[in-house]
Amino acid sequence: MGIAPTKTLAKLANYAAKRWPATGGVVDLSAVSRQQKLLKIVPVAQVWGIGRRLAKQLNSLGINSAWQLAQANSKVIQRQFSVVLERTVCELNGEACLALDESDMPKQQLISSRSFGEKITELQSMRQAVSQYTCRAAEKLRQQHSDCRVVQVSVRTSPYAPNQAYYSNSALSVLPLPSNDSRELVQAAQQCLAQIWRPGYRYQKAAVMLSDFWPTGTYQGCLFATPETSPNSAALMAVLDAINSSGKGRIFFASQGIAANWQMKRDYLSPAYTTRFSELPKVT
Repeated sequence: MGIAPTKTLAKLANYAAKRWPATGGVVDLSAVSRQQKLLKIVPVAQVWGIGRRLAKQLNSLGINSAWQLAQANSKVIQRQFSVVLERTVCELNGEACLALDESDMPKQQLISSRSFGEKITELQSMRQAVSQYTCRAAEKLRQQHSDCRVVQVSVRTSPYAPNQAYYSNSALSVLPLPSNDSRELVQAAQQCLAQIWRPGYRYQKAAVMLSDFWPTGTYQGCLFATPETSPNSAALMAVLDAINSSGKGRIFFASQGIAANWQMKRDYLSPAYTTRFSELPKVT
């Protein structure tokens, strides 16, 4: 156990300071003995980056506390779970794997949501918006090397519009196997939209949420099930992301539409002084 607290240990100290008033809001981790004492009393579910499902899997292996996770073989953890959890084990043992100003921990949910620049009344326009939001979320999903099983879509009208009926609804779709393929996620999102779309309303906002994440390639499905994802899916998505990395919207799906009048208005958007040469202030 190292002397200098790592970011994961600092997160546990913050949890302990809020959980136990006797600490007075301060937990000193400068000594090895204090770090060990903290790990022994904190449940593994409270370790930064470990969700409810992963905590249950660790509990089934007899790992119930942060201390027991720290004593586990990091290489075995990496083989059984992921390299992210392996880094967590190293962090618990005082080996810094995460910078103090950034996080490599994958998110447990991804949400893409915007208010429309103009109210949507046509199903085709809503389909375009949902496709675009899904593709944005899918791109972030691939960036953290995760797959998802649950796609949820929600729509609503403005609750403040006078003399207009209010409507809000959501639906979710559970994939047979986790995926980060934009095509599959868009298809699932469109199925959700078909369940909740009601004509006659002026929709103000839509949202797409991805959840139930798994590290890419770690999910074990049914032995006799036929994979839904095409064998070239990973390569295709990698090429798509590589081309789009130099600028948004260079390659997109037809379902996202070409002329989107519903896009969020940006009339008062601040100039991008640091990223666009054409928007640098001019001195005369």
